[in-house]
Amino acid sequence: MTDRLAPVLRPVRAGNGFEEALEQILQVVRLGLVAAGERLPAERELAERLGISRVTLREVLRVLQDQGLVQARRGRYGGTFVLPRADAGGEDELRRRVAGVDIEDVLRFREVLEAGAAGLCAAHGLAGARAARLRDALAGTRDAPLAQYRRLDTMLHLTLAELCGSPALAAQYAAVRATLNDLLDCIPLLVRNLEHSQRQHAALVEAVLDGDADGAREIAREHCAGTAALLRGFLT
Repeated sequence: MTDRLAPVLRPVRAGNGFEEALEQILQVVRLGLVAAGERLPAERELAERLGISRVTLREVLRVLQDQGLVQARRGRYGGTFVLPRADAGGEDELRRRVAGVDIEDVLRFREVLEAGAAGLCAAHGLAGARAARLRDALAGTRDAPLAQYRRLDTMLHLTLAELCGSPALAAQYAAVRATLNDLLDCIPLLVRNLEHSQRQHAALVEAVLDGDADGAREIAREHCAGTAALLRGFLT
C-alpha cells in the first residue's frame, strides 16, 4: 500500500521537536492526506516517524484539538480523527490570509518545484508500480466528487513530487502546497476551471510517462499559471 504521508512526515531536528512535529501534522491535515472523518496513524507510529516522544506528540495533538482540527475518540475504534473544515469564508477571508503571506513568492516557488518534479520524472522515466501510482492518482481526480476534488488534486501533485526522486523537493512542495491550499479553500470550485485542469492533468501525466521532459515542464508551468491567474482574479 502506498504511504501517502511519506512526502510530509519525517524525523524532526533536535531542539525544535514540538514545533516541527506540529508543522508536519498540520500539513497532513491541510493537504487532506488524511481526509475529514479519517483517523490519523496511531500515536506510536506517528511518534516513531517523527522521532519524538509520545508525550510530545500528545501535546501536539492537544493543540490541533484545541484548534478544532482533530478530535480524540476513546474505545476500541478510537484514535485521533480529522474533523471537517469549516466554511473558509470567501473573498474577505482570502484577502485576510493573503495578507499574511507573499503570494507571488508562493506562486513562483510552486511553479519552480512542480515544473522541476515533472521534468525529473519524465527524464528519469516511470515504469511499473511507479507509473501505476501516477495513473491511479490521475484517475482519482477524474472520478472525484466535487467536495473531494481539491484533496485528490493535491494527492496527484504530491505523488508527482514524491516520484521525482528528491525527498527534499517533495518536502518543500508539500509545504508550499499546504500554504496554497489555505488560499484555494477560500474560493469556489468552478466547473469550467476544473474541466480545464483535468485536461492539463491528463496531458501532464501523458508527457511524464512518454519521457517528454520539456513537454512535462511546460504543461506544469501552464497549469500553475492557471491557478495563479484564478487566485489573482479573486484578489482583484
